[in-house]
Amino acid sequence: MQPTTAPAKPQFSPAAQAEIKRIISRYPAERSKSALLPLLHIAQAEFGGWVSPEVQDLVAETLNIRPIEVYEVATFYTMYNLKPVGQHVLEICRTGPCMLRGSDELTAHLERLTGAKVGETSPDGHFTLKEVECLAACGFAPVVQVREQYYESLDTPEAVDAMLSELRGQIHRPILPWEETGLPTSLQNN
Repeated sequence: MQPTTAPAKPQFSPAAQAEIKRIISRYPAERSKSALLPLLHIAQAEFGGWVSPEVQDLVAETLNIRPIEVYEVATFYTMYNLKPVGQHVLEICRTGPCMLRGSDELTAHLERLTGAKVGETSPDGHFTLKEVECLAACGFAPVVQVREQYYESLDTPEAVDAMLSELRGQIHRPILPWEETGLPTSLQNN
C-alpha cells in the first residue's frame, strides 16, 4: 500500500517573507490587517497568479487574522484571482461607456478568438477572460487591461487581433516586489 501524503502547505519564499516584514512594519502592531491588500498581491505573484484557499489561509496566518477576513477581501476585489488563470488575464471593461462603444462585441470577438468564455481560460493557457467594472479610460472605450497595460479603442476586429498577437508574442514571468519597484503583478518580457 502506498503511503499518502498531504500536499505541502504553501510557504512564502525568504525574499517574499522579507518584503512582507517590511510592509507590515509600516503599520502599528494592532493594525497589521492594514497590510492585507499588498500581502494578497505578493501571494498572487508568488503562487502562480492566483490565491487559492490555502494561500489565503497563509496570508491570514501571516497577519494573525481570521481566514474569513482574507476571504472577504479576496472575493470582493476583481484584482485577485480565485482560480488558476492563463498567462494573460484580459480584464474587459463592462460599464456604460464601454458598452456604448462595443464592449459586448469585443467580448464576443475575444471569446471566438481565444476559445474561452468570460470567466474561463483558453485551451492553450494563454488567455483568461474577465469582466471588470470601470477602468477609467472612458474616452478610449472599449478598453481591456492586462496587468498594468491598457489596450484602448478596441472597437475593430483588427485592433483586437493586434492586441492578441502582441500578447501571444510575450514571454513573461511575474516580477515580485522585491525585484523591481512597481506593482507586484507587473510582468517583464524576457
